[in-house]
Amino acid sequence: MKFVDEAYIDIAAGDGGNGCVSFRHEKYKEFGGPNGGDGGRGGHVFAVADPNLNTLVDFRYSRRHEAKRGEHGMGSDMFGAAGEDITLKMPVGTIISDAETGEVLYELLTPGEVITIAKGGDGGFGNLRFKSAINRAPRQKTPGWPGERKNLKLELKVLADVGLLGMPNAGKSTFITAVSNARPKIADYPFTTLHPNLGVVRVGPEQSFVVADIPGLIEGASEGAGLGHQFLRHLQRTRLLLHIVDMAPFDDAIDPVAQAKAIVGELKKYDTQLYEKPRWLVLNKLDMVPVEEREARVKDFVKRFKWKGPVFEISALTREGCEALIHAIHRHVQSEQRVENAPVEVDPRFVGDAPL
Repeated sequence: MKFVDEAYIDIAAGDGGNGCVSFRHEKYKEFGGPNGGDGGRGGHVFAVADPNLNTLVDFRYSRRHEAKRGEHGMGSDMFGAAGEDITLKMPVGTIISDAETGEVLYELLTPGEVITIAKGGDGGFGNLRFKSAINRAPRQKTPGWPGERKNLKLELKVLADVGLLGMPNAGKSTFITAVSNARPKIADYPFTTLHPNLGVVRVGPEQSFVVADIPGLIEGASEGAGLGHQFLRHLQRTRLLLHIVDMAPFDDAIDPVAQAKAIVGELKKYDTQLYEKPRWLVLNKLDMVPVEEREARVKDFVKRFKWKGPVFEISALTREGCEALIHAIHRHVQSEQRVENAPVEVDPRFVGDAPL
């Protein structure tokens, strides 16, 4: 299925039903009084975060979504039925914003989370509502209120703990295949990955984290070159970035250091916050480097790249070094989760029913 991470939709909640003007007419009841019922409320439009979805492609082909209006009120004290609600299933991680102003309205971050994105209009009052001691035969009624109508932009940012960053053919897809349950397409040509892939890495019983593999970046990506720039947004919610570098490029004229610097530069141009995320350097394809040359090549790369952070030497194809890397990642993700879930310190003066 084609990966679609952006869509525009028009939604309309149902209008409320109109109130009714009616009077009771029965034998021997000449002045039975008003009995016009209220109209029913219009249907709401809900959005639910469905963990089984990973694309917005359904909304690309069905843009208009309307809930039904409420029924009109009727005589004999009969109120109109409420309009039927509709629920739109969206992937977890969907951001819902106003298509015209760009204002972010909602974010679906929790599986099963339900939000109301458009409220149905209230039903109008029938003449039964206007009866009083001095107005025995009211002929007033009110129309139903219109339901909310919105033009929305849906944007999907995948929820992953770790994001893979690198040039095309750096070995990102091979790595995610080696360590997780993801099975992306792998080939010996650039841009094999055309859409993001998610993989769950299981470290042990009830110990796992999620890795996102996005299409490779090239120089000029922040201005729209290549494919990866379309999916850089998916790295914005990750806790850690793995910068995977091909240490054995096909062409001897290619300098891995220059490529790595270009990637970092594009990242900084695209989003400063993304650039400042924790980032580890992963030197891949070392199985293709002679054993006696590995240490010198790694030292030369780190020195020229002026890298001060963590460095991991792996071969995604043979899985050499992958085990140590995933355990280090899991420890980092757990520490980040502990920080995020740490209880907020409360000033003791405000503990209890009243200040001390």
